[in-house]
Amino acid sequence: MNRLEQSFELLNENDGKAFVPYLMAGDGGLECLVDRLLLLEKFGATAIEVGVPFSDPVADGPIIQNAGIRALKSRTTLKGIITELAKARELVTIPIILMTYLNPIYAYGIGAFVQDIQNAGVDGCIIPDLPIEEEDMLVPQLAEAQIELIRLVTPATPLERIKQIAGRGKGFLYMVTVKGITGTRNLFQHDLNQFLRAVKELSPIPVLAGFGISSQEQINELTKYCDGVVVGSRIVELFEKNNLSEMEILMSIFNKNHK
Repeated sequence: MNRLEQSFELLNENDGKAFVPYLMAGDGGLECLVDRLLLLEKFGATAIEVGVPFSDPVADGPIIQNAGIRALKSRTTLKGIITELAKARELVTIPIILMTYLNPIYAYGIGAFVQDIQNAGVDGCIIPDLPIEEEDMLVPQLAEAQIELIRLVTPATPLERIKQIAGRGKGFLYMVTVKGITGTRNLFQHDLNQFLRAVKELSPIPVLAGFGISSQEQINELTKYCDGVVVGSRIVELFEKNNLSEMEILMSIFNKNHK
């Protein structure tokens, strides 16, 4: 049982909900990554999703795309990120999830990538462009390293396929709340709650909702039907503006209401 499984087991025992913030590694300079991870842990994050900047981020909306561009301009590399995560692991106790795409992994070398992120203390990976039909290229190595592949489903995913995908994981199932890319939104589909409930009933592992979640009201509504939330664009935006007080308030209210 790795840190992800342990964290969700503890939450379940205490009827808690997960808050997983996302940040873009290298946005603001790679040298600030460790401090930002420590800050998010201090604010009460259950786990942290760390994005790798990529030139063709098909799942990312404008806010995260722009953060990726800033990170690439500051010469952020996957190797450099992994080096910083290794430093962070000496101080950060909560799970770290690395979000990247297949091309950077291919360029790095699959075996070397898995070995290096294992040594850096990474607990999970999110790879949006890796379909379950092609997982064998990577999942056996991740499993041997005790690193969870976090799989995504969307409102367009048939329920039978969701059941198939959910049955493969041990960490959590990432339920994308919208049809499209990341980014803050004021409204979600009217039938989203019903769909979340259906996914929750199908999944043997925790279900977290993500994409477009930016307000406490949205968080409160969605967590009625799932096990927690992933908040990306809003966290990235607050880091860019250096508005750490609002970030702390958002996360402290969540922790007060859901833990």
